[in-house]
Amino acid sequence: MYSSNLGKDVAQPMKPANVIENLPNDIAQCHSLITHLDAHNRELSSTLQEQQRLTKRLQQQVETLLRRIYGPRSERIDPGQLMLFGEDVAAAQEAEEVPEDGAPAAKPAAKKGHGRKPLPKDLPRKRIVHEVPAEDKVCPECGTDKNRIGEDVSEQLEYVPASVFIYEHVRPKYACPCCQEHVSVAEKPAKVIAKGLPGPGLIAHILTSKYCDHLPLYRQEFMLARHGVELSRKTLCGWVLTAADKLEPLAEAIKREVLASRVIHTDDTPVRVQGDGKNGAFTGRFWVYAGDEAHPYTVYDYTPSRKRDGPAAFLEGYQGYLQADAFGGYDGIYASGDVIEVACWAHCRRYFYNARLTDPDRAHRALAWIRQLYDIEKKAKPLDAEQRRALRQEESKRLFEGTEHTKGFKTWLDEQLPGVLPKSPIGEAVNYALNNWTALIRYLDDGDLDIDNNTAEQALRGIAVGRKNWLFLGSNRGGRAAAIHYTLIQSAKRHGIDPFAYLRDTLLRITTRPDTDLPELLPDRWKASLES
Repeated sequence: MYSSNLGKDVAQPMKPANVIENLPNDIAQCHSLITHLDAHNRELSSTLQEQQRLTKRLQQQVETLLRRIYGPRSERIDPGQLMLFGEDVAAAQEAEEVPEDGAPAAKPAAKKGHGRKPLPKDLPRKRIVHEVPAEDKVCPECGTDKNRIGEDVSEQLEYVPASVFIYEHVRPKYACPCCQEHVSVAEKPAKVIAKGLPGPGLIAHILTSKYCDHLPLYRQEFMLARHGVELSRKTLCGWVLTAADKLEPLAEAIKREVLASRVIHTDDTPVRVQGDGKNGAFTGRFWVYAGDEAHPYTVYDYTPSRKRDGPAAFLEGYQGYLQADAFGGYDGIYASGDVIEVACWAHCRRYFYNARLTDPDRAHRALAWIRQLYDIEKKAKPLDAEQRRALRQEESKRLFEGTEHTKGFKTWLDEQLPGVLPKSPIGEAVNYALNNWTALIRYLDDGDLDIDNNTAEQALRGIAVGRKNWLFLGSNRGGRAAAIHYTLIQSAKRHGIDPFAYLRDTLLRITTRPDTDLPELLPDRWKASLES
C-alpha cells in the first residue's frame, strides 16, 4: 500500500506554483506579451517611485510642523558631522583648528560661574535697623555699656504694586470785589488727549504693557479694575489710537533716519485683522526696517496685504543695500539699480536643514559648509568693517570657490543640480542657493553687511509673541497705530532705554511744547540729553 502510493507520487509530481498555464506558443504573441508586461512594470515602478517621493516629502512636512510646535527652533548640527562627509569639507576645518607652527589649538577659557548679580545701585533703598535688646548692650561681666563696632548688612529685594492716583489741577479764580467782574483764572494745563482723563504716565504704561510686555487691553482692563478704576476696553483702545496720532510725527522722523542708512534689514510677518465687519477677517502684514549702526533705529510699517507696493512705497527714493529673504515682491525694488540685494544665509541654511531627513548625505554636506561660514563670522564680529571684509575675502571666499586641493561650495552645488528632483526638499534647497547665489555672497565685498538677516527676524519676535496674546488687530487703523508704537518702543530698547520713561516724557513734551524739535526726541539724543 505504501509502495503503491509512493509510485503514484513519483509518477505525478506537483506543479510549481509559479508556472503560468496556457502560455502562447507563437513567438510574436510572446513578444507582444513581454512588451506589454514590461511597459506595465515600468508604469508600476514609476508610480512606486512617485509614491516614495511623496511619502518622503510628507514625512519632511510632518517633521517640520512637529518641530515648529514642540521642538527647538535652533538649526544646530553636531560638529562631528564635518568629519562624515568627505575630506573636501573636513580638511578646511582641520587646517583652521591647527596653527601653522603645529602646536595644538588653545582651549577656550573657562566660563565664569553663575553667581548672583549685584542689585542696581540706582534703585531706591529703605534702611531698616534691627537693634539688639537693651540688656544685650551691657557687658554681662563688668556691666559696662558696649560700644558699636560695626554692622552687618544684608539685602532683600521687595516689590510694591503699581499705584494709580489722581492729579487735581486746581485753578483759583479771581474777580473784582466791587463790580464782581473781570474774572481771572489760569489756563488749563495741556493734556495728551484733549478733555480726556489719562495723564501721560497712564498712557505710557498702557502702551508699554501692550507693545513691550504683550498684555492685551482686556487684561489691562482687569488689572486696572483691581485698583478700583473701571475703564472699558473701548476707552483704552481709543487712548491707544489717539496716542498714535500724537506720536506719528516722531515715528516719521525715525523713518527718515532709517532711510539714510547704507544698509537696511527688512522682513515681514502676518497678523490677523478683524476688518470692518463687511468682508470678514483678513491677513495683514507688519514690516520691519532696521537701520545700520550709523542710524540705530528700527521702524515698523503695516499694510493690509503682502503686495509689493508696501515695501516699494516705504523704500521710495532709498539708495543702498537691502538685506532680506528671497520674497519676489522686492524684485521690482532691485530692478532700479539704486537698491542692491543682499540675501540671507540663515534662510538658505533652513532649506538644507529641512531636507536632512529625506537626503541626509547632501543636506549635511551643505550644512557643514554653512557652519564653517558662521565660524568665520564669529572671528569677524569684533573687527572693524575693513578688517572684516579682508577676513571674508581670505577665508569665506575660499570655501565658496575652493582651492587646488579642495572643492568649493559653488562647484559642489552645480554638480548636485542635475541629480536632484526640483520639487524635492533637497532640490528646493539647491535651487534656492544657486538662484540667489550672487546676493548670497555679496556680503564678502563689504564689511558693513551681515551674513544673514537675523537682525530683522529678531526685531519681529516681539510682534510674534504679542500676536499669541492679543490674537488680532481690530482694523487697519489699529495696525498703523501698532506700527507707530512698535517703532518707538523697539528703537528705545535698541538704545537700552526704559520704554515707559521714554514714552511718558515724549508724550509730555509733545503735549506741553508743540514746537519741540522732533530730532531732539530721537531715542539716542533723548538719552544723551539726560546723561549730560
